[in-house]
Amino acid sequence: MKSPDEVLREGELEKRSDSLFQLWKKKRGVLTSDRLSLFPASPRARPKELRFHSILKVDCVERTGKYVYFTIVTTDHKEIDFRCAGESCWNAAIALALIDFQNRRALGFGSPCTAPPPAPPAAPARPSRFPGSPDSPHLHGSLLCP
Repeated sequence: MKSPDEVLREGELEKRSDSLFQLWKKKRGVLTSDRLSLFPASPRARPKELRFHSILKVDCVERTGKYVYFTIVTTDHKEIDFRCAGESCWNAAIALALIDFQNRRALGFGSPCTAPPPAPPAAPARPSRFPGSPDSPHLHGSLLCP
């Protein structure tokens, strides 16, 4: 299992701003097994983190000549638009990491509050009608010794 800090992908990604002009801003993206961090161009600005527990899906993938455009939809139905160079495949990397995160969460891996389900109780031993047969609890030897 991957550690949450292990970098799966790192590189340039562009995010459409929420401003009136909706400009594309270059970001340095860092993808790990539980989040996408977006580092702005200015060194003193804090990175924005999109944690996978707050992401619903990667949607609206469209390829043009130079770019792949895609949208990340959050659990509160906010849409964040991105684009990347066509050969970088950021959309696929994010989608696969998100699916892996959702599968691990569904199975309870990585969550200290979720214990695996208890094993079903063992069926009670049924006495054999034939003492000395292999399914008899009275058989002594290497096969069964109650």
